[in-house]
Amino acid sequence: MDYVEKEKGTYRIRGSRVSLESIVYAFLRGQTAESIAQSFPTLDLEQVYGAIAFYLSRREEIDSYLSQMKSDYEAKREQARRSDPMFYQKLADARLQKANRT
Repeated sequence: MDYVEKEKGTYRIRGSRVSLESIVYAFLRGQTAESIAQSFPTLDLEQVYGAIAFYLSRREEIDSYLSQMKSDYEAKREQARRSDPMFYQKLADARLQKANRT
């Protein structure tokens, strides 16, 4: 059975909206399949094991995909910061103010 599908450039657990990267990052942090399944109530244990097996059998391909996703995210984040620097300055000020209150 296929547990993972790629749709519109994104890997997802078949029949769910859960991304493969959510499962992979939890697995790489040392979580067990059982604890991952508890974190995603829409998935059953078989789906989690299937996703982990998919990752392990295609590790180089998926690691490259994850690296590209991270690069894309960072580029979009930087673009957002450049397009509205005042907003991000206000956000940083609010965080600093909150940190000083605690």
